[in-house]
Amino acid sequence: MRKLSKIKNPRLYLWTSIVAVVISLLTTASGHSDRSYWLRIVDDTWKLIYLLVINYSLFEITLPKLGWDRLGSSILRILAYIFLYSGGFMLWRHIGMAIHVYIVLDPSNSTSDVAANMVGDAFGSLIYFWIARHIYIYIRLKRSAQRLLIEKQAAELNFLKSQTNPHFLFNTLNNIYALARDKSDLAPESIMRLSKILRYMLYEAGSPYTAIEQDLKIIGDYIALETLRYDDTLRVNFNYDIEDMKQSLPPLLLMPLVENAFKHGASETRNRPFVDIHLSVKNRHLLFIVKNSTGEAAGEGAEKENIGLSNLRRQLELQYTDYDLSLQKDAFLFTATLNINLASHV
Repeated sequence: MRKLSKIKNPRLYLWTSIVAVVISLLTTASGHSDRSYWLRIVDDTWKLIYLLVINYSLFEITLPKLGWDRLGSSILRILAYIFLYSGGFMLWRHIGMAIHVYIVLDPSNSTSDVAANMVGDAFGSLIYFWIARHIYIYIRLKRSAQRLLIEKQAAELNFLKSQTNPHFLFNTLNNIYALARDKSDLAPESIMRLSKILRYMLYEAGSPYTAIEQDLKIIGDYIALETLRYDDTLRVNFNYDIEDMKQSLPPLLLMPLVENAFKHGASETRNRPFVDIHLSVKNRHLLFIVKNSTGEAAGEGAEKENIGLSNLRRQLELQYTDYDLSLQKDAFLFTATLNINLASHV
């Protein structure tokens, strides 16, 4: 006897049996006395037990073993099941009658009529279980594919974050190194601000979402850390208009645009460098605009994205269904505009 833990697709056969019993209850509900009604239910249950075992044996045990390389045994198995769906089913009926489980309610039916009805029921159950099994397997495979897709996307998202965060940290350490090399008195303050950023990366950035106000503090620390390297010629404007500071946002999602403005913008501008950052969140719609000066006139062709911007674009694809990231390079000006419908998160 097979152990319960080894039964294949137990939910499939449990629910198909329950549905079959319910159908039997409904079809037998009218036109019979209380006694005959329950006797018919008992008869139908007795037949269902046999059909359940035979169909399970066919679909889960026998069919996987059929093949052209075992043609002889496969033909014998098919012939055996033809008998089980006909003569075997009739024998099961007689066994029920012998032990007084199966009650003949209409003795006037001829043997040929009874046989025809039972064979019809047997092969009807074959079609019923076949359709139910295919629907069940299709749903299970679809769920499995969705689960694998989600796991793959989560792994890719974690990989992108593992690339972006060290890249961001490396650039920040370079800034501190420049201050330390020049023996600047600002080095201790820069290390303190870096420690805040590291603390955030360790304890907050690992979560899928965080409050926008937390990211704003880190962006502020990063801007302050960057401005320590420049004299008064650098102009930085950071303003925001957020209706709910507790709204959720993936941690450090906006940082690549801010980092890009300083690393590939202000640091390469010799004449009046500037960085303008505006963030607004209203009605679950986020608008983030970052403008920065550049050291050269606009070139021909599309702007080549660095690893931070490329990873940001892919993260947006994985986390939101309604967003737009546009990059525009004009004469001595670079503009990044990010629009996100925060309600469209995956």
